Amino acid sequence: MNRIPSKLTPLFIFASLIGLCQFGLAATDRPNVVIILADDLAWADVACYGARFHETPSLDRLAGEGMRFTNGYAAHMSCSPSRAALLTGRYPARLKITAYIPGPTLSGKFLPAKMRMQLPFEEVTLAEVLKEAGYSTLFVGKWHLGDAPYLPEKQGFDVNIGGNRSGAPGSYFWPYRRSKEHKGYHGTEVPGLAEGGKKGEHLGDRLTSEALKLIETNKDKPFFLYLPFYDVHTPIQAKEALVEKYRGKAKRMGLPAEGETSFKQDGTIARGTKPGLKQNKARQEQNNPAYAAMVETLDTNVGRLLDGLKRMGLENNTIVIFTSDNGGYPPVASNLPFRGGKGWAYEGGVREPWLVKWPGVTQAGSVCDVPVIFTDIFPTVLDMVGLPLRPDLHLDGVSIVPLLKGESGSVHDALFWHYPHYASYGCGPYSAIRQGDWTLIEWLEDESVDLFDLKADIEEQNNLADAHPEKVNELRRQLHQWRKDVNANMPRPR
Repeated sequence: MNRIPSKLTPLFIFASLIGLCQFGLAATDRPNVVIILADDLAWADVACYGARFHETPSLDRLAGEGMRFTNGYAAHMSCSPSRAALLTGRYPARLKITAYIPGPTLSGKFLPAKMRMQLPFEEVTLAEVLKEAGYSTLFVGKWHLGDAPYLPEKQGFDVNIGGNRSGAPGSYFWPYRRSKEHKGYHGTEVPGLAEGGKKGEHLGDRLTSEALKLIETNKDKPFFLYLPFYDVHTPIQAKEALVEKYRGKAKRMGLPAEGETSFKQDGTIARGTKPGLKQNKARQEQNNPAYAAMVETLDTNVGRLLDGLKRMGLENNTIVIFTSDNGGYPPVASNLPFRGGKGWAYEGGVREPWLVKWPGVTQAGSVCDVPVIFTDIFPTVLDMVGLPLRPDLHLDGVSIVPLLKGESGSVHDALFWHYPHYASYGCGPYSAIRQGDWTLIEWLEDESVDLFDLKADIEEQNNLADAHPEKVNELRRQLHQWRKDVNANMPRPR
């Protein structure tokens, strides 16, 4: 059952009818919505964002048919918080989901903040609002927002295939169970997929096949498909033929072999108590054949989905949004030109590929440089399908429909991030703000700050805090007020 409060349901239905009249849409004429979410995909893992080694013709095609955002952001530098923000339109700090679930247990000067271990039932999801408006709501893939009963089928989705508490599969190959070489790995068996598989079947392929079956079944009414792939999260397990392909390509390009990959300390100092970890090591080139093979498998399945929509006659009435939940995992992915990566406070942890295709509206091959963030997806989808916005729900998101229609100008005064924990990769507690081209990171252990001008220093190597104390004070005041406004959970004193 949906969980939109009963006292609001009549008001919502009335508002929906007004919205449909305003946009001239009957319920059956509303566009379908597909949101595809990659896992741990770096900004430049995609060719249209600069990848030279990886091959991503399907994502490049999607960019060519829609709009590519160059300043698209995840809501967090780890998975669960970003996913919660996407579905609710609320910042992770407001939701109190501020690390991956169940959260890191490391501590330093402070104890980590307390956090929720599930997306609570009182939060109303995008799926619930679309379901109330007559959409079939379909979930296929990675959930990672709590164990039973807090699963997709209790959060507004009619169908759940593959979603459970885990942040990773036990294996990418059928039957998707943890293998001996990954003993102790936190991934678990992917639910609902043990039956009907065969040896050698890859998880991304299977999820896409299941998604296409659901589309076929539900194509006679508007549907919302949320397809969060497990790819390209570890374990890095790829099809051997593709791995061999990229081994050959690396050799032809004169790239160092995977075992000879060069890493460089990027100046990102570790915080907290993890022994031996002093700085983030940035991979200096894309040359990982297995990782490249996983990126290609992800891309191929995006293409299969796009082709399936076209084959079923749905291409021109289906909105497609593609992005990733956080930056690339530094040991396997290169996050250059950005600093850091998954689990870090810098651009490499949160700036993502963002592609939106809205047939008949977005100009094919257009590019937008305006900063946008995951919380915007909820209100934007409502706006796109002709439903009234729900600012009481998506408190931290705004509709970016004007940008999708080709208008310019900022849609946010500022963007915010908050991580009151110690990451296993070395990043310590911080809050951050981006306003215009300025970004400020406040380290909560000692209240020190980093200030960067992203226009002049996209690699975030030149800390300008001492040179611009007035800008530090201005941004810091805004950041502290925002934390107060969202009642952010904070690290705890020992």
